[in-house]
Amino acid sequence: MAVIHFNEQGFDKALSDGGLMMVDFWASWCGPCKMLAPTIDQIGAQYEGKAVIGKVDVDEEQNLAMRYGVMSIPTIIYFKDGKEIDRKVGVQPISAFTSALDANL
Repeated sequence: MAVIHFNEQGFDKALSDGGLMMVDFWASWCGPCKMLAPTIDQIGAQYEGKAVIGKVDVDEEQNLAMRYGVMSIPTIIYFKDGKEIDRKVGVQPISAFTSALDANL
C-alpha cells in the first residue's frame, strides 16, 4: 500500500504522527490529475518506508481542501512534523516532486 487515500480522520492521524508527507489534492473529473496519477503511484512505491505519500479527493474531503486553501488541482502539499513545508500546483516532471522529498528526508 504505497499511496494512501486519505479521509479527514486518516489525514489528521498521519499528520500528527509527524514525519514527511506528500499529499496530492485531486478530483476524479480533473484531466491533469489523471495525468499525474501514475507519477504519484511511482513516487509512492519509490518512497515507501521513507515518507507517507497520500491522496485527498477534494470532492469527498472538502474540509481538508478548504483548510489548506487548495484553489487549483492538482495541488501537492508537503508536510514535515505536522507543518506545511512546500507546495506545488499542476503537472510537473517527477523530479520536481521528488526533489522536495529528498531535501527533507
